[in-house]
Formats: sequence, C-alpha cells, structure tokens
Amino acid sequence: MNRIKALGQAGQSIWLDFMQRNLVTTGELQGLIQNDGIAGLTSNPTIFQKAVEASQDYDDLFTKMASEGKTVVQVYDALTLRDIQDAARIFHPVWESTQHRDGYCSLEVSPKLARDTKGSIEEARRLWKALGAPNVMIKIPGTPEGVPAIEQCISEGININVTLLFSQEAYVTVAEAYLRGLERRAKEGKPVAELASVASFFVSRIDSEVEKRIGKARAASADERRSRLFEALMGKVAIANAKLAYRRYQALFSGARWDTLAKQGAHPQRVLWASTGTKNPKYSDVLYVEELVGKDTVNTIPPATLDAFRDHGKVRQSLTEDVPGAEVTMRTLEEAGISMKAVTDTLVEEGVQKFAESFDELFKAIGERLRAHGGKV
Repeated sequence: MNRIKALGQAGQSIWLDFMQRNLVTTGELQGLIQNDGIAGLTSNPTIFQKAVEASQDYDDLFTKMASEGKTVVQVYDALTLRDIQDAARIFHPVWESTQHRDGYCSLEVSPKLARDTKGSIEEARRLWKALGAPNVMIKIPGTPEGVPAIEQCISEGININVTLLFSQEAYVTVAEAYLRGLERRAKEGKPVAELASVASFFVSRIDSEVEKRIGKARAASADERRSRLFEALMGKVAIANAKLAYRRYQALFSGARWDTLAKQGAHPQRVLWASTGTKNPKYSDVLYVEELVGKDTVNTIPPATLDAFRDHGKVRQSLTEDVPGAEVTMRTLEEAGISMKAVTDTLVEEGVQKFAESFDELFKAIGERLRAHGGKV
C-alpha cells in the first residue's frame, strides 16, 4: 500500500502543510487526494510569503488588481481568499465522504492579532463569511488572548484551527475552550454536529529549542552527569511531549461531559501535529511522522517530508507506545536543569513574532509585485 495512505488506514488524517496557486491550476492537489489520500490543507503567513516570492502563478491577479488601483491589503485578501476557496472546492468531496471529519482548508487571522481577543473574533468572523465554505477553518493562535476568541467563535459556529500550541497545559486550555463553545451553542439550541476544530501542536521546534539550551548548558559546564542526561534527551523531548498531550486528548474527549455533546453529534477537537519537517539533519527525515501515528489525530506535512515518507516511511501506532518512557523523558529534562515551561513560553513568543515578520514580508512582496504590474503602492 501507498505509505501515505497507510497512515490513513491507521486512523490518522494527513493534511498538506503547503499552498501555492499551481497546486490548484495544474491538478496537483487533486492528484495528492486521489493518489495519497491527502485529506486537508493548512496555510500560514510564511507559506503565502514563499508562494508569492517564488511563483509567477499570481501574475493574473496582480495585473488585474494593479489596473483597478487596488491596495496591498486588498490584493492580499483577494489572493489568500481565492487560494483557500479554490482548495476548499477541491476538498469538498472529501469533506462529504468523511461525514465532515476531513476535507478542511485553513486560513489564519493576521498574526498581528495574536494578543487581541476582540480583533481576532472580528477577523475570524470576516474571513469565515468571506470564504463562504463549510469546509474551511480559521486559524487563531492559542495565546491567552486567543482562548476566549476561540470559545466565542466556536459558539457562533465558526470552524477553528487553534495554532501555535507547544505546551500540554496550553493544549488543555484550548480544548476546554472548544468544549465550552460547544456547550454554549447547545444550550442556545443551535446544532453542534456541523462544527469542526483541530488543535495544532507544534513539534520539531520543541527539539530545536531544547537542543539550543543544551548547547548553552554544555558550554557553561562540563558536569559529566548532566552531559549524560543531555545525551538522553536529544531528539526525544518533542515526541514525549506529544505522547503526553495525546493522552490528555483521550481523557478530555471521553467521559460524561463529552458524551453529552457527542450524543448531539459533536466532533472531538482532534490534535493536529504541525511543524513535522525534521530540522536537525542528524535525525531521520521522517522522524516526526513515524513517531506521531495515532488514531483520531491529524498530521499536516510539508511536501519534502511527504515525499520522504512516501519513499521510506514506516507505519505503526507509535503515539501509544511507551508512554511511561515519555514521562521519564520529561522528568529527565527538568532534572537536567531545563524548564519545559521556559521552552514553550519562548516558542510561543518566537512563533508569534516569526509569523508577524512573515506577514510583513508577504505584504512587502505583494507591494513589489503590484508595482511591477503597474500598480501604485
């Protein structure tokens, strides 16, 4: 069997972590659905930035909007909405055939709103209405300010992809926001069966940050015992963290509270593994796919990692393997003097900043392309 499709057979949905216009225009996206069983798509400001800078596929849009005197903001809106709407149309049969479990395409609110609850709600409403498709998700960061926005949007019937999650505690917080949103909606007598949400748990960045801190600690101390602890942690923390987050998912979406909502047709907010491309060349290029296979989860995979897994990936129910060992890894991290809270707090701040920077670079790239097509910026 196709190795990507085998992941689906194991109960995990595979979404594509990439968007570029030619995916739609060349039929490549349709091919990925048919040949690999790709079941959804995610985007973010960095993905769109690279697409605009690297591709000529948007020339028609730039020419048209330059002639109409449109602004950079208007072009950005038109470009992203068109791409996600077209992708959603291609995925609509997947959405139907999976009874609304999959087939979703995600578009993010401005990362400038990561600390703005009211602004995030208003922008999510605007994008949801503008996209006008039942199989789209609006991405809102799982920051403290994003949590009430997530609950409010769910209560209004807006599908939400919660992004930039790193810690188990933050995951639990957003999962509970999802549950509260569903409960509010049910209390008002509104349907909950059409709603969908995922919680995007970023993976590889955790190992990168831990390794950075290990490097600094090693440079500052030659303690042999700590060195042994450090060695035991290399390439292990992100996966251990994910396994424990998955255990929390299983607990949150079971029991009396969840059963009440499930009887009304509610879908669980699945954990989505994001940032699953391997950054450290010493590790397997399919590490964060092979080690994160579990039922009722999603893995959104960049194209290069997808190609690698199709070539040599192996499928097993890895998320439920040696969970006690994952607990040992997290204890070892603290014993080695590295705070997981400090790691995840740093990653949230960096993530917000990096997406904001990509957003600025995207607007800059759009401005340059608009000028090149005769527009006035």
